[in-house]
Amino acid sequence: MMVPLRHLLVTAFILFFSFSAHAASSTELNATVHEALKNLYSKSSAAQSLGRKARGILVFPKVLKGGLVIGGEYGEGALLQGGKIQSYYNIISASIGFQLGAQVRSQVVMFMTQQALNDFVNSEGWEAGVDGSIAIAEFGAGEAIDTKTAKAPIIGFISDNKGLMYNLTLEGSKITKIEK
Repeated sequence: MMVPLRHLLVTAFILFFSFSAHAASSTELNATVHEALKNLYSKSSAAQSLGRKARGILVFPKVLKGGLVIGGEYGEGALLQGGKIQSYYNIISASIGFQLGAQVRSQVVMFMTQQALNDFVNSEGWEAGVDGSIAIAEFGAGEAIDTKTAKAPIIGFISDNKGLMYNLTLEGSKITKIEK
């Protein structure tokens, strides 16, 4: 039986970075999810406005991304509806090519339509760019989000401790429901 390269990369990434990874308890994860969302809203009133309209918000407060030729990312988060945590998820992706370094970032995905949220919740494992396209928020003058992005059914925000990050992607990231 042939194992796909993607699975080998993911396994290598998890093993390589497992010394840094710490699976948070549900109590710890709940606190960091709410804190990450609060931090996003403090950096962007536009994100806060969209958050009020979202049908569901998926928050990954700490996603470790790194690599040394083989790279990837991993993080755990939660889906909020009406400000309350409904379920827990992990995000994982892998890549191969010239890369060196590590980064920790926060990722927030807002499901703006009920259909987009239903498609996500009812999936057996959701892959960004395949099962749904995520419009990454880019800001213009006065911190306004691009009009096209603001109308997208799924909007993503990526930030680190230095602020919101731009021109990044979540495409190819696999998001799977987990138990906590």
